[in-house]
Amino acid sequence: MQDLIQRTVYREDHEQFRDAVRHFFDKEIVPHLAEWERNGIVPKEVWRKAGREGLLNTMLPEPYGSGGDFGHAAVLIEEVGRTNATALGFPLHSDIVAPYIYAYGNKEQHDRWLPKMAAGELIGAIAMTEPGAGSDLKSVRTTAKREGDHYLINGAKTFITNGINSEIVIVVCKTAPDLGAKGVSLIVVEDGTPGFSKGRKLEKIGLMGQDTSELFFDNVKVPVGNLLGEENMGFRYLMQELAQERLVVAVRAARCIESFLQKTVDYTRERKAFGQTVFEFQNTRFKLAEAKAQATMLRTFVDECMKLHMERKLTPERAAMVKLNATALQNRLLDEFLQLHGGYGYMTEYQVGRAWTDARIGRIYGGSDEIMKEIIARTL
Repeated sequence: MQDLIQRTVYREDHEQFRDAVRHFFDKEIVPHLAEWERNGIVPKEVWRKAGREGLLNTMLPEPYGSGGDFGHAAVLIEEVGRTNATALGFPLHSDIVAPYIYAYGNKEQHDRWLPKMAAGELIGAIAMTEPGAGSDLKSVRTTAKREGDHYLINGAKTFITNGINSEIVIVVCKTAPDLGAKGVSLIVVEDGTPGFSKGRKLEKIGLMGQDTSELFFDNVKVPVGNLLGEENMGFRYLMQELAQERLVVAVRAARCIESFLQKTVDYTRERKAFGQTVFEFQNTRFKLAEAKAQATMLRTFVDECMKLHMERKLTPERAAMVKLNATALQNRLLDEFLQLHGGYGYMTEYQVGRAWTDARIGRIYGGSDEIMKEIIARTL
């Protein structure tokens, strides 16, 4: 199948980085995905190996990262989409957690945490969601009460990606509960801090290899120096950075569609039914032709959003649009691809079934479809 479009968003150094990332994935990731899905977690040594290869914190300058830009981050995200390596929490660690620390942390915090995150020696997570508050971040109930030179954090979080493996967590909490959204702060909690504990590894219908857990805070004593930025400014910080998180989801969705479109073309050309290949049936060709047309349309939009983001011009509403469109199309087209695989589509051997299941979360995390529509509706 020919390339969907001639892409211009990447430079030569991005494509050179892609070669290194693809080699790492094909050697260190793909052969182990089934094992990690059975175990429900990726070994920490894989993170250390990725750090040694310069695959973490790609957007941050040295020594806090590998000195690239969002194009380098997108290359790695696309390799996750190409291989459906959804067990990996690299993008959350590198493209969400580390940028919060870099953008809002001070020099001491940068030097303390970011080099180790780049090396894979500190695995990052961000604790937003609570049992009673999903996309509504203004309603978080976890509190951080200042007492002298420390905060005492109390509360619980759930659905935390990298939760079990995490060694550093940005906790979204209320430092002024009476102020609602204006009382939210971001405070870093390190693994091993007394009172900080991790609950059970949550059982999910997809993302089977990605460790997702509950986190609990029982009078967790954290130095005031672990506060990111200013007190009570956390909600504003979150809103400023969520556009990138949503673009990350869209980039992976677009590449996943392209990868499984090609796999489905290959499968239907080989599989025979009623004396001919499945591809020779007009229904099959029309389904695949429609998928290619829609994937091409999405690719054009995603690449345009990537260009805007690399120029720091991506607006929250456009980020909401690209996430909404990308994840909806990913879910619908993967369902079509699974159908064209017939019974084998329901088997893990052909991967499309796992990709179909994994894709469903895209319409929920990073802000649900309904939140995306609300953001877009405000611009009407």
